Amino acid sequence: MSKDIHIKRGLNIPLQGESDKKITSSKSPTQYAIQPPDFYGLTPKLSVKTNDTVVAGDVLFYDKNQEQIKFTSPVSGTIANIKRGAKRKILTVEILADAKDTFKDFGKADANTLSRDQIKEKLLQSGCWPYIKQRPYDVVADPNATPKAIFISAYNTVPLAADFAFILKDRKEAFAAGITVLSKLTDGAVNLGINSKDADFFSAIADANVYNVSGKHPAGNVSFQIAKIDPINQGEKVWVVSPQDVAIIGALFLTGYYNPTRTIAIAGVGVKEPQYYTLKTGQHLEELFSEILVNGNFRLISGNVLSGERIFKNSYLRYFANSICVIPEGNHYDFLGWHPFIGNNKLSLSRTFFSWLTPNKKYNLDTNLNGEERALVVTGEMEQVFPMNIYPLQLLKAAMADDIEKMENLGIYEVAPEDFALIDFTNTSKLEAQEIIRYALDVMVKEVG
Repeated sequence: MSKDIHIKRGLNIPLQGESDKKITSSKSPTQYAIQPPDFYGLTPKLSVKTNDTVVAGDVLFYDKNQEQIKFTSPVSGTIANIKRGAKRKILTVEILADAKDTFKDFGKADANTLSRDQIKEKLLQSGCWPYIKQRPYDVVADPNATPKAIFISAYNTVPLAADFAFILKDRKEAFAAGITVLSKLTDGAVNLGINSKDADFFSAIADANVYNVSGKHPAGNVSFQIAKIDPINQGEKVWVVSPQDVAIIGALFLTGYYNPTRTIAIAGVGVKEPQYYTLKTGQHLEELFSEILVNGNFRLISGNVLSGERIFKNSYLRYFANSICVIPEGNHYDFLGWHPFIGNNKLSLSRTFFSWLTPNKKYNLDTNLNGEERALVVTGEMEQVFPMNIYPLQLLKAAMADDIEKMENLGIYEVAPEDFALIDFTNTSKLEAQEIIRYALDVMVKEVG
């Protein structure tokens, strides 16, 4: 039986260019790559070298600090290149794919018949373990730990959001199997947050507590659902998994193969026909982009427009991607841009502009900051879009001062950088709040562990 969670504070950002409910299969390219920078805090150690042949599921590299955490190939083929950056940091492991994939067989299995250690071993060997993230710190989960609960948010409230119920409509069995797998990894509950309109789709899901979540963004962020359902206290850990990654885990147990095929929402005004595409983790995107993008000065973002990462036309599909957004670049300046009567395409949390008169209007916003960094002087502004019972301004100040004790008291263990994305968008100081929180989490990992 589902329960209800309503989050009052926040802000929806209605952008033009939402994806139509249509799925297109893209032509499979010959180039793929897995990118270690996708895994925050990872120190990769290679298991392959150039010209080695691999099949889908073979290990490419592993974590130097936890060697049991492996990262495997999404396709079969030949290692074409290992690209390095400063200090020989591994940036990409590039694969020239075979015409037809060959898969490493990890064996079909029923999670109900396996022990917890056996399930962990299967996830670790197949390369599915990195889909599980840990709070606090928002890093790949420690396989030696046992979380008090596992959280999945299938309610997506970000601008140009991918609809998880639509993405999973043909993978419901794999999703349910993935939920069962995850339920064996915790002594607590698997908690699934959904949009009430998707209740019929998720009604048959067993082995999870289902919560109907409503409210403005960031209601879909898993941190706020954790705070409402089972808050994190010092010394506790919870694990977080994205719905599409749950289905990949479930498919591993149903088929015995690691097959990271994903349905990606490609949205925004820079796309000719915004819709969903079936892609594979790591695939080269240049050919697809050349067909579907509008000519012009646009920014490509892997993920959502608030917390995603900038990519380019010759990029590879990122490991955790559920969407790609294409919006106009903001490399321009508006004369008297602060004036409420100059232009009619500005969204404001306050009543500085007249967006409050047209609540159903959708905007064509660009990446312009509309200002420069200034002092933190507006009290109460951040709290309007931060529904957690935390003082975000004070937490940011403590983070900037490296005050560990104060950060602990103000709730640093409960947050992830994405939770401060709306603060980046709305606050008049123009501070990069997500960067500050990521830095603070790094400090806590180093000093507290």
